Amino acid sequence: MLVVVLIAVAIALMRFNLSALQAPGRFETLLSNRARHSLIHRASRQGIPPRPPDTKASSDRGSTLYTSTCGFCHGSDGRAQTPIGQWTYPRAADLTSTQVQSYSDKELFWIIKNGIRFTGMPAFGKVESEADIWNLVNYVRTLSGDSRDKSSTKAAARPEQQVTAQER
Repeated sequence: MLVVVLIAVAIALMRFNLSALQAPGRFETLLSNRARHSLIHRASRQGIPPRPPDTKASSDRGSTLYTSTCGFCHGSDGRAQTPIGQWTYPRAADLTSTQVQSYSDKELFWIIKNGIRFTGMPAFGKVESEADIWNLVNYVRTLSGDSRDKSSTKAAARPEQQVTAQER
C-alpha cells in the first residue's frame, strides 16, 4: 500500500507545474480557497478595531485610496481585469465576486491589513492607518454587483460561520 501511495505522489509531482501562466486545476483551486477562508476566518476573530460609524463617508474616502493602492491589480471596477492582476498567481481577486463578498467585514479588514502570503496581495498594515483600511473595506462593499444594500455589512456566506452585525 505504501509503495502505491509513493508512486501516486511521484506521478502527481511530475505532473505539477509551477507556471503562473496556466490557470490552476479545480482541485487545487478548491483546496486553496477552503484553506484560505478557514485561516483568514480564524485569524480575524480578534484584534480588529471597530469600524467607523459613518460608512458612506468612509466608503467615499476609500474610493480615492482604492484608486491609488488597489486599482493596479484589481482594476478600477474591482474585477481584476488589469494585466498585472490577470497574470499574478493566484490571479488578483474579482472583488465583486460572491467569493470575496462572502468574507465578513472583519475578514476583509484582516486581509487588507496583513496581506496573504504566497499571493500577490500585499499587507497594508504598515503603510495605511486602521481608519484607512476600514475605508477600503467599506469601499470594497460598494463594488458588489448585486442589489443588496451597499452600505450595510454582510455576513459570511458560509452558514456555519454566520456573523452578527455586532461581531463585525
